[in-house]
Amino acid sequence: MSKKRNCESGPAFKERRSFLGGMATLGAGLAGSVILRTSAASQPTPDAASKAKLAAGVCGRNLVIASDTATVAETISGKIRGFRRNGVYIFKGVPYGASTAGARRFLPPDKPEPWAGIRNALQYGRACPAQDSAHFDTDGKNLAKADESAFVMHAGAFLTIPGEDCLRVNVWTPEINGSHKRPVMVFMHGGAFAAGSGHDLLSYDGQSLARNHDVVVVTHNHRLNVYGYLNIEQLAGEEFASSANVGMLDIVAVLEWVRDNIRTFGGDPRSVTIFGESGGGGKVVTLLGMPAAKSLFHRAIVQSGPFLKSLSPEYSGRVAELVLAELGLSKSQVRDLQKVRVDRLSGAAAEAMKKMPQHKSLPIRQEFGEHDWGPTVDGRILPRHPFDPGAPQISAEVPLLTGSNLHEFVSGLDRPDANEMGGDELNRLVSEECGEHGKTIIEAYRREYPEATPFDLYATIAAASFRRPAVEQAARKAALGSASAYSYVYCWRTPVLDGRPGSFHAAELAFTFDNAELCDHYSGNSTEALVLSKQISTAWVNFARTGNPNHSGLPHWPAYTPEQRATMYFDTSCAVRNNPEGEGLRLIAQS
Repeated sequence: MSKKRNCESGPAFKERRSFLGGMATLGAGLAGSVILRTSAASQPTPDAASKAKLAAGVCGRNLVIASDTATVAETISGKIRGFRRNGVYIFKGVPYGASTAGARRFLPPDKPEPWAGIRNALQYGRACPAQDSAHFDTDGKNLAKADESAFVMHAGAFLTIPGEDCLRVNVWTPEINGSHKRPVMVFMHGGAFAAGSGHDLLSYDGQSLARNHDVVVVTHNHRLNVYGYLNIEQLAGEEFASSANVGMLDIVAVLEWVRDNIRTFGGDPRSVTIFGESGGGGKVVTLLGMPAAKSLFHRAIVQSGPFLKSLSPEYSGRVAELVLAELGLSKSQVRDLQKVRVDRLSGAAAEAMKKMPQHKSLPIRQEFGEHDWGPTVDGRILPRHPFDPGAPQISAEVPLLTGSNLHEFVSGLDRPDANEMGGDELNRLVSEECGEHGKTIIEAYRREYPEATPFDLYATIAAASFRRPAVEQAARKAALGSASAYSYVYCWRTPVLDGRPGSFHAAELAFTFDNAELCDHYSGNSTEALVLSKQISTAWVNFARTGNPNHSGLPHWPAYTPEQRATMYFDTSCAVRNNPEGEGLRLIAQS
């Protein structure tokens, strides 16, 4: 790891250090007042200049204001009180929809009930319930199986409380009641379509992006898994015709909230970018194909969101039948699903999904979107597969930036023996999935990455399950001949844990939010990390402003075309490659 930086810069550390330092100073002052009372009384009172100098010397000092006069904004539902930290106004847990519990379960979102007076918006709101704890293995066998992953990702940085009253947005902005001209960046969290929240990773914090780049950042929670994607239309009738996609309709409601309210927060509703990672990228892909979302956003960024297709009505309908069976309900009792306790419903959903056809875990050839929880191609809310057979014409005018990480699900995290892999093991693993093409595929990737270790080469080949969809998204978007598409691969390795983690799934998030300092378990607060964080976040913001990610800190990044297939490689030294991994990806597709 790199040397510790002076004053341990990083907002989270600064707050702790300021608090502890203040307590130590207070304690020393109290002790002095007892032991040296006479001496202390004879000292002159510090003047204003001296106090200012002392304050300026406190490492990492954060100025926080929460005030009825200075940090109140008015939404169409009522006034909210947030707080201001280091020049950024922050509002958390703001309702964009009513509770989805009880009689509103499985139905499209309603507007939030208006409130009188000033409502606090100081803490994150509830997150959609995930799988019930009784239905997964809770015996960790005294092992630290995911300790490294949780450490470098700063997982669990904020308290998450589950609940169906989960339709909440969070806003970071440099200004309230102001110019209304800033780009708005609306982020979709990961966790597939089944888990996660807009605040379960520290990297999602929007303060740095808002302050350093003069944009408005919005994150949010929405319905997931059985609460957002249970297809009971055929069982319950027209009232529940949208049940298979209400989780996506929640996100449309987020964008409508942005359209109706974001001027108050200094944002421009005519310049909205949606961006998301992993399952969040899948949500971006889905929105690109939804008529209800048309004109609510103007640019789109997909980060490791390997989705081209969505569920069939037959698949999601069968899941619904199995959930009913798990709960002992007949088809005539389907409306009783709205009365089932959350723990029972989540547990039944988990057991039902286990009984669906299981897809083999094939790292290299894994496919996404056509199994597990997710949106359904219902012919109305989602008229067709988002990116199959081509990019959606309905969003042809929306520029797209899409990419993947060099290593995705296969990485050195929590795998201390990763670097012990030899050539024989590499050959065996690739041949198991790709058959007689295995040796040729390895040779193609070795030409692309001649310095890679056997494990790193396998991790890169395994990332084809993400790289191929990202390439197809860019190619199919470019084929429309309308708005531009841009392609990237994120390659930087953290120095933490001796560099073993590699460029793993979601690694880039800290840098897209310009949070290299905040997420120091990942960045190590190294100089190269801080520089790359600026390069990537500036590219994302420039794309949000103009639809073009180019800026002076990067080599020229051409738009993606079928002929050139230009792809930006983000690393310590950034560079553009044409048609990277082209031969290897072609061989994998044929295998």
